[in-house]
Amino acid sequence: MDNQAMPTASTSSYTKVQFLQRQAASLLLYQSVLQGEVGVAFLDLLQAIRYTDADARGCLQAYGTYFHALAARNQNWEDYLITQILISENPFTRMSQQREFEDLPPALVTAVQHDLQILQSLYECSSAALSEWVQIVAHLPISPVVWYQDLKEVGVGTKFIASLQHLENWGNAVEDLAAYYRQFGSGLFAEYRALRWQSGQFIGIPYYDPVKVTTLVGYESQRDALLKNTEFLLSGEMALHVLLYGSRGSGKSSLVKALLNEYSHRNLRLLEVTKSDLKDLPKIVEHLRGVSQKFIIFVDDLSFEEDDDAFKALKVVLEGNLTARPQNAVVYATSNRRHLIREFFVDRPAPKDHEEIHAWDTMQEKLSFSDRFGLTLTFEPADQKTYLKIVRHLVAQAEINIKPEDLEYQALQWATRHNGRSGRTARQFVDFLKADLALSSANKNTSDTQTEN
Repeated sequence: MDNQAMPTASTSSYTKVQFLQRQAASLLLYQSVLQGEVGVAFLDLLQAIRYTDADARGCLQAYGTYFHALAARNQNWEDYLITQILISENPFTRMSQQREFEDLPPALVTAVQHDLQILQSLYECSSAALSEWVQIVAHLPISPVVWYQDLKEVGVGTKFIASLQHLENWGNAVEDLAAYYRQFGSGLFAEYRALRWQSGQFIGIPYYDPVKVTTLVGYESQRDALLKNTEFLLSGEMALHVLLYGSRGSGKSSLVKALLNEYSHRNLRLLEVTKSDLKDLPKIVEHLRGVSQKFIIFVDDLSFEEDDDAFKALKVVLEGNLTARPQNAVVYATSNRRHLIREFFVDRPAPKDHEEIHAWDTMQEKLSFSDRFGLTLTFEPADQKTYLKIVRHLVAQAEINIKPEDLEYQALQWATRHNGRSGRTARQFVDFLKADLALSSANKNTSDTQTEN
């Protein structure tokens, strides 16, 4: 042994550390639980405790890294471990979403039982125990500070976590765990509510737009139609692909994003795909097949050039091919154009054109592409009445105290000087008004205080 073993630690402690390392190395399916920053820091700390240098500097640094990793996530070691189990992506978690428990391969179930017993032993190695071992190894007069937070709810997994913590043998929780994955999924789709497809992979979005359906007014019939279609998706019925078409700033994108805040508790996920990545759309849809969650594939500001590969890929998804369409995914696209493929006058066939015999058919295919969406919702430009309605609604929600006549005058002036009447302009005006009134109030209070002094 090149490094000095921990001579001052008790034999039982040394044996325990050695046992935990061996256990962690023998995981069959749940290796990902220990591959995050906290998991790696935990394993590095065990290694530092077992093989410490003469002055224990490496052990102390390893403990600091472990403490920092927990503090950065604001989680206890125990909470972290269970959370990682719930979002782990492995053959068992994927197969549990597609089959009944009785149909899972027996070897797979046995492997999960094996891993859960190992993870239970790691769970029982608390931060307090690690701190005491570091104290012994480093000859400290007191043990290092232990990171601890009161147990907080971990979303939909709270009930399962509570049952797991009361089990004497976690290996007995395999069937319950399979039921959890079947209901809530696993991997990135369990961890994030909003995602994007980027460079050929799914990327989680931890902080998504908080816009709510209740803040959007002026287009109630369009909103209700989109909500109804989304309910079809969530209930397992065949929902329609939707094109939201209309003037800029009318709230089309905001309405789609608001659906996530309305329905994320019902396993809805919003997946953003840019126009440049639409060529991957058939592959994306196949990734989503058989997954527990329901997906809105969100394509913002959609339009195509002629012979665009993205056009062909979207056409396959909208119209289908020999592969059955999954019922858990639907496309919601927004556009400022009714005809999604740009057409020029030179594209229109004339009698002298000899390049293509059925040129009119080609042009009609271009013009009718938007008809391939099952539902088209039109957002007309806001007139003055609609614009002021939106402004009053946002002002009421922001609890801004202003005279109606002053509000109307300032709102119309803002629209004239800025981007015209639209929902976006109304939001920008109300945000400005709220900030301006707050700053004026703060300055007045400061001035009054200085006068009194």
